[in-house]
Amino acid sequence: MVTTSEIAVEAQIEELADKPPLMSRIRDFGRRQPLGSVGLIIVLVMIFASVFATVLTPYDPEANAFEFMLTPPNFDYLMGTDQFGRDILTRIIYGARTALFVGFTAAFIGATVGLVLGVASAFFGGKFDLIFQRVMDVFMAFPLIILALAVVSIFGTGVQNVIIAITIPFIPRCARVVRSSALAIREIPYIDAARANGFSNSRIIMRHMVPNVMAPFLIMITAFVGQAILLEASLSYLGLGVQEPIPAWGLMLQGGAEEYVESAPWVAIWPGIAISLAVFGFNLFGDAVRDTLDPKLRSQ
Repeated sequence: MVTTSEIAVEAQIEELADKPPLMSRIRDFGRRQPLGSVGLIIVLVMIFASVFATVLTPYDPEANAFEFMLTPPNFDYLMGTDQFGRDILTRIIYGARTALFVGFTAAFIGATVGLVLGVASAFFGGKFDLIFQRVMDVFMAFPLIILALAVVSIFGTGVQNVIIAITIPFIPRCARVVRSSALAIREIPYIDAARANGFSNSRIIMRHMVPNVMAPFLIMITAFVGQAILLEASLSYLGLGVQEPIPAWGLMLQGGAEEYVESAPWVAIWPGIAISLAVFGFNLFGDAVRDTLDPKLRSQ
């Protein structure tokens, strides 16, 4: 006699067998989302550069070489040097580490906390939902950069504090989006069936509601990474973010954007291009992820 568990296992095997191979799915994604593929390539290049930074460049990103200050781009220094004689290409490559670490960490933590709070608000409803939404409205009233400036002025500068300052503004934005999806899921009959079977609230939330709001959660993460990179660069440019001698694109702009804009424009041009490409790449990839995961857009 065939048991229920064996039937379930066979169904899973058939489902996996019906899925196209990985390369076929990648080609299909590239065909359907050409701009998203461009964004993905930019993201992968950033990740590759940050992981293999020590191999890609022979220079120390923090070592000063005053005899080579403000050297124009040449064969030894492809992007020139800054006011301390440091190789700009090296600092941009190592700066990708800082940007990705801050971006991914702040986006993941902010979106995860917002996911839990948004689902809980939709599930419990009533006064809890009302009070929670009013608190979120207060945070949403402040622009991202203003709220991040307020947080970093309280906690101070440094990589960890910058992550906290960027994470906090992301929480209400993700919570509001996730809550709107969770409200519809709360009314589905299987939620009532779970309550009738005596399941705890935490089990219903984690096993039945959270998995069904993962699509907006993933979309928010990809959107937040680009915003986090831009916020980190803005805070560092203002002197409230990452501090010297850590390589960071915002710090590179702070040191050369104004003082050397005429005498050594390469000091500001290359970091600005790096920031723009990173944000552009994550935005393109985030839009493609949204189009892929959203059933309404996917069917068009």
